[in-house]
Amino acid sequence: MPYELIITGAVIFIIIIWITVSYNGLVKLKNKTEEAFSTMDVYLKKRYDLIPNIVKAVKGYAAYESSTLEKVIAARGAAISASDTQSKIEAEGALTASLRGVFALSENYPDLKANQSFLGLQSQLSEIEDDIANSRKYYNGTVRMLNNAVMVFPQNIVAFIFKFRKMPMFEIDTASRGNVEIQL
Repeated sequence: MPYELIITGAVIFIIIIWITVSYNGLVKLKNKTEEAFSTMDVYLKKRYDLIPNIVKAVKGYAAYESSTLEKVIAARGAAISASDTQSKIEAEGALTASLRGVFALSENYPDLKANQSFLGLQSQLSEIEDDIANSRKYYNGTVRMLNNAVMVFPQNIVAFIFKFRKMPMFEIDTASRGNVEIQL
């Protein structure tokens, strides 16, 4: 009888340790994913702040292209006001596509293409886009690790009990995958 109690106690102790280690691992992955999204959000904020300057630079050269510029402003507003991760991902896809349209406009306006202010803004945006791309890769990597941990047996039991859920990947929507058409 005492051996049975010792064995039962040891098994319960091992289960408690396993649950604790699993829970702590899930918390760390969740925090890492949230940190990755926050880092990306900083770069997105930089891009949001830069967009009005780009629009101003383009307006002077492409006054009758207002629909393209209005799309950029609307997409920026939607991206800024997105409240959750999934809506932010969708809004960012639309913003990226609309920014492509603005830079496609520069191909139609040689004076704009040569304007130092526009070139500087375009260079800054290009750097920010590179930072965003790198932070998206990092975010998606952390999401992959968290999603694997949430889905893999037997850790998925602990994830279910403590309500850890899969997070969405930051993917480009199908509309943003195509090339920008330049009409001459």
